[in-house]
Amino acid sequence: MTDYIVFGSKRIDFELTFANRKSLGITVTPDLDVLVKAPDGTPIVDIKERLRKRAPWIIRQQSFFLSFHPKNPPRKFVSGETHLFLGRPYRLKIIASDTEAVKISGKFIEVFTADKSRTETLISEWYLDNARKKFHSIAQPLIKRFKKYEVEPSSIILRNMPTRWGSCTPRGKIILNPELIKAPKGCIEYVIVHELCHLVHHNHTQKFVDLQNREFRDWEKWKGRLERLLA
Repeated sequence: MTDYIVFGSKRIDFELTFANRKSLGITVTPDLDVLVKAPDGTPIVDIKERLRKRAPWIIRQQSFFLSFHPKNPPRKFVSGETHLFLGRPYRLKIIASDTEAVKISGKFIEVFTADKSRTETLISEWYLDNARKKFHSIAQPLIKRFKKYEVEPSSIILRNMPTRWGSCTPRGKIILNPELIKAPKGCIEYVIVHELCHLVHHNHTQKFVDLQNREFRDWEKWKGRLERLLA
């Protein structure tokens, strides 16, 4: 069942299920959903009271996961439009040409094509190609640094994810959203370090936070930059 509580000016919706268990469990998912598992027969008033006590933690977790949510507004892919690359803004310039290509020239991202309707596809392919190259070079020294914890990702792959910047599978595969290529290098490093920390500590425990603080002291700065830049 779905229900909600109000904490201050914020409404917190949650999904409640009952099970044969001794204690109440609260989970915040990367998609910002709040999942509550309660022992069979627990009064709803008691469940809501427990949620109110945990509300500050729930809000912090949702805010944390929100930093991984891509929020770029829709683009029209017309000349003069601003597009980001590694945190810098560039103006789009579409140039009629029989040969298709995309390149940066000064303050412009130039798209050469005979068919303007191909612009979005060409830019997407260009972003993806650059993401493959840049993410690999950025990740390698970070991966090397984490070997002292006897961990190493089984692979790093790119995948468009509507609600996350990065993730780490139980088998050690790190998945990065290619949209990150629009953010500065520090933001990309932050996401990669975050996922590398998950190879050591799978959940967001205090040990995880301590490790992230130790390995990337400015992570909060770059987390905030990522939220603001791609909002």
